[in-house]
Amino acid sequence: MSDPDRIIASGQPTLDAQPPKVAFERIRQLIEQNEVVQIVIGLPLTLRGEVGPQAEVIQSFARELGKRVSVPIALYDERLTSVAAERSLEALGMKKSKRRDHVDEMAATLILQTYMDSLRNPPLPWPQNDNDDWD
Repeated sequence: MSDPDRIIASGQPTLDAQPPKVAFERIRQLIEQNEVVQIVIGLPLTLRGEVGPQAEVIQSFARELGKRVSVPIALYDERLTSVAAERSLEALGMKKSKRRDHVDEMAATLILQTYMDSLRNPPLPWPQNDNDDWD
């Protein structure tokens, strides 16, 4: 979740996606209870940035969810967020046995924060001008 101004993401307990019917209903309830205006779902692209089998599962889930909720859904690249989450929890001094319970929540927070940051600060076009010599 984020604050109403979409500046800071905060962690929430994760939900099981199975069974989907239960997950969809719980998400619908959260939307209503928290006045959610958009859903951001992490898309697990391959390291090469391609859509693999797991990303296809997530896309299917998002399509089905979209039929059941009235807010827009964005899919956002989640590559390496679990690694970043694990490192962040380690840096906070959390024991390895406890980190496992919080990695998904932290990764989801990182995905949302990165998504919101990208809206405020879109990437610069590449290359920035034709005079750059990168040889």
